Amino acid sequence: MPIDQEKLAKLQSAQRVGGKGAPRRKVVKKPKGAVAGGDDPKLQAAMKKLAVQPLTGIEEVNMFKADGNVLHIDAPKVHGDVGSNTLAVYGKAQNKELTELLPGILSQLGPESLASLRKLAESYQAISAQQAEAQKAAENEGVPEVSGNFDEVEQGKDAPAETQVDQLD
Repeated sequence: MPIDQEKLAKLQSAQRVGGKGAPRRKVVKKPKGAVAGGDDPKLQAAMKKLAVQPLTGIEEVNMFKADGNVLHIDAPKVHGDVGSNTLAVYGKAQNKELTELLPGILSQLGPESLASLRKLAESYQAISAQQAEAQKAAENEGVPEVSGNFDEVEQGKDAPAETQVDQLD
């Protein structure tokens, strides 16, 4: 059987879409160690061992540090078991100062945090007082201290005083 070379080249150049043996859909390979939701499989396995359940309705988590900063997690995923007093909180965390979150965070502050907030306010007042003193000292740096009573000098002007010129004559 003779093979027509023109026909064969035409078939090779034609691109086939679909048909028998062609894949039905595109296969997207997932990276190892990550699931579609972005959760770590090892973390999920550990959560299963602890028998924790997801807790819903938590919008943000704030953890107060000893240095006065706050570890702020917005829209966290929280799993917990109240019976065993176990909570797992994960999400994108940010270190923020207490003053950045202050208006909305007052209801979350406990007695320890209120004490640290009081200390923080006192330290800010002390710092602002020191800055005011330093600024006042900087302003008065070029002005010499004056002693004496200027009223006495003015009263002495009315009386004729001898000047060096009078003494020379």
